[in-house]
Amino acid sequence: MAQPLGKKDDDRDDEAEYSPFLGIEKGAVLQEARCFNDSQLDPRRCSQVITKLLYLLNQGESFTKVEATEVFFSVTKLFQSKDMPLRRMVYLIIKELSPSSDEVIIVTSSLMKDMNSKTDMYRANAIRVLCRITDGTLLTQIERYLKQAIVDKNPVVASAALVSGIHLLQSNPEIVKRWSNEVQEAVQSRAALVQLHALALLHQIRQNDRLAVSKLVTSLTRGTVRSPLAQCLLIRYTSQVIRESGLTQTGDRPFYDYLEGCLRHKAEMVIFEAARAITELNGVTNRELTPAITVLQLFLSSSKPILRFAAVRTLNKVVAMTHPMAVTNCNIDMESLISDQNRSIATLAITTLLKTGNESSVDRLMKQITNFMSDIADEFKIVVVEAIRSLCLKFPLKYRSLMNFLSNILREEGGFEYKKAIVDSIVILIRDIPDAKESGLFHLCEFIEDCEFTYLSTQILHFLGNEGPKTSDPSKYIRYIYNRVILENSTVRASAVSTLAKFGAMVDSLKPRIFILLRRCLYDSDDEVRDRATLYLNTLGGDGSIVETHEDMKDFIFGSLDIPLVNLETSLKNYEPSEEPFNIGAVPKEVKSQSLAEKKVPGKKPTGLGAPPTGPTSTLDAYEKMLSSIPEFSSFGKLFKSSVPVELTEAETEYAVNVVKHIFDGHVVFQYNCTNTIPEQLLENVIVIVDASEAEDYSEVASKPLRSLPYDSPGQTFVAFEKPEGVVHGKFSNMLRFIVKEVDPTTGEAEDDGVEDEYQLEDLEIVAADFMLKVGVSNFRNAWESMGEDCERVDEYGLGVRESLAEAVNAVINILGMQPCEGTEVVPSNSRSHTCLLSGVFIGNMKVLVRLSFGIEGPKQVAMKLAVRSEDQAVSDAIHEIVASG
Repeated sequence: MAQPLGKKDDDRDDEAEYSPFLGIEKGAVLQEARCFNDSQLDPRRCSQVITKLLYLLNQGESFTKVEATEVFFSVTKLFQSKDMPLRRMVYLIIKELSPSSDEVIIVTSSLMKDMNSKTDMYRANAIRVLCRITDGTLLTQIERYLKQAIVDKNPVVASAALVSGIHLLQSNPEIVKRWSNEVQEAVQSRAALVQLHALALLHQIRQNDRLAVSKLVTSLTRGTVRSPLAQCLLIRYTSQVIRESGLTQTGDRPFYDYLEGCLRHKAEMVIFEAARAITELNGVTNRELTPAITVLQLFLSSSKPILRFAAVRTLNKVVAMTHPMAVTNCNIDMESLISDQNRSIATLAITTLLKTGNESSVDRLMKQITNFMSDIADEFKIVVVEAIRSLCLKFPLKYRSLMNFLSNILREEGGFEYKKAIVDSIVILIRDIPDAKESGLFHLCEFIEDCEFTYLSTQILHFLGNEGPKTSDPSKYIRYIYNRVILENSTVRASAVSTLAKFGAMVDSLKPRIFILLRRCLYDSDDEVRDRATLYLNTLGGDGSIVETHEDMKDFIFGSLDIPLVNLETSLKNYEPSEEPFNIGAVPKEVKSQSLAEKKVPGKKPTGLGAPPTGPTSTLDAYEKMLSSIPEFSSFGKLFKSSVPVELTEAETEYAVNVVKHIFDGHVVFQYNCTNTIPEQLLENVIVIVDASEAEDYSEVASKPLRSLPYDSPGQTFVAFEKPEGVVHGKFSNMLRFIVKEVDPTTGEAEDDGVEDEYQLEDLEIVAADFMLKVGVSNFRNAWESMGEDCERVDEYGLGVRESLAEAVNAVINILGMQPCEGTEVVPSNSRSHTCLLSGVFIGNMKVLVRLSFGIEGPKQVAMKLAVRSEDQAVSDAIHEIVASG
């Protein structure tokens, strides 16, 4: 009996490996699709053919226009079938085929009929398909039905309408924003998914209005959200509002009480989301952390692996880095997780303990680590190695046990990234802990004896050349280095020759032995090895006598290059086509802010994009209406942007003046808002004298003085300048000039005679951000891809020394004046790299998208990769020029 059963199991295994889509070809499937035209439809066969078509489409198979049209027309005939599973397949294939506007008309009536059907399944799917394939014109015709569907009693129908609204918001935001009342009503739904989708749509509708988002969060945190999924989403929105709001005047954090209350929710997902949100708050205190840590500690002992993983990952990633002492209460629970069957949980537990442990627990933890290192993948081993490195720097006296552990795992099997992490850790420990140098170098020497990675061998040899001569007995490293000349490939041999020469130059007593070894290298089969050996022998003195090597000679051969590599590369590229000899002295030594990335060839202006939206219309329209009513400025055209008021006086001075910069295509108008704070004075003929000597491209064309400025009654005076097209920087000095008349306190009447007076104001600048309008996009990725690469430009820049990545990100955002998207302006603490997404409209109504990639190189040196896409190549170039000069 046992044998037949075994055979049956084998057959089952074979069946499990068989794919029903094996050997499917497009031509054969298109032939099968003719069954859609049969007078007697076979629903099962039709469903199978649609399944094959969907498989081909999802595998990237492309259909010609004729093929897609024929399939689409055939599929529309299946609406006559009443078979429900087949109808669902029809909905799917229509969505995937994405018919053209001419073809949509054919299927619209059938979908409209289904949308008004009594069958909820038909209604929900018809809504999804219609919203996927229709354009704005047809959308207005079915808008009434969609509004009704949003508040439908059936949760499947309501969710379908809401999800469709989320997708439509990207292409037809004006229409979707009219659904706010219905969406607001759907947020109160008892159905979990309906409430989730309604909240997501309502937030997207209001996401560019911070005040509206804050009001939304305020209203919903009062307990109207019942769905756990929606509650998790609300917690994320609340965290965003907290980040943007900061602390109140009393020092409290807004909405913190709501997050703490969620820790007592009955749903585990809500509890965890709230705990994670609290741990990720900027500047979170130990008092605020305590309830979240308590909840995470309970999750550590949960029977559910996902809860244990979520808790230990949060403690490892966030809390252990910023508040290690707050996690110590969880150490006992995490030690029990070291033996967890899930290796991911065990790895996170041990690394968290390493980050938060004390010196007395190091040896015990190292024994536990040794037991499971062989059972985990390289990616987890790297995490452990990095944690050990941090621990060793934290407790330098424990370097012996930690260094021995690193050397042991260095000899074991592993990939390049894993071995590189270990070598990097040993190198850092050697540099930062002087007592670890001798043992660390010895471990590295042993490793290169059997190292399969050329990169690591050369890096270690270079490091040996720098640090080996400084040890008490440099001669013991010579054997390891020369073995590389004998046994390794040409790249490693060349590096070994340079390392030997360093020992000969730095340690005079070793020079005779080094010269013997270098002379042997003159007969090497590789040119690079022979050339290096020849150079070092001739430069250091070929007789091999024990004499001191001159410092200038050491510096010439082994000193660091005193010119930036990017500048050298540029000079070499310029030298190649010329016939003049190369002169390294002509290479500039200043670090260039702009990279050597080749400039993009100007492409055609992209088509198919709608006109870019404008900024906050209420304020802009009010300013535009006011300026157009002034004859001097009525001919300037459409107002592009008005800045926020910029203060030109300090608080509580005699006169309060701020300025609003109104930007037109060819003009700039300064609106000076003035307030007289002296009750006994009346100011007349108020005008601001603007000196544009530091803004040579601007020429004053008009001004409008203020006739009278009584006490505490604000007034405006204007000065207009003409400017060239594009971005034009300028600095303006301002002097407030007026006639002062004394006012009788009893009668309130001013004297007839006045005195002319002046009041110095702060300088005013026109910067690049003044020519950019902050305009967000609902989906950056889609907007980026639809913009295309025709007018893209990518370059790299060095931003110099910065205190943090967050400072660098904020600086670039302020320079460009663009709208951060998807919350990417927030940089996680201790992050070494970050990507920020920006969008805006450049002067001339040119839509611009920017992707910034930041990274820290060395001691707080920040580098940035800037990718710009716009509707005009000149605009992309202008953005790069702004950053390069900023």
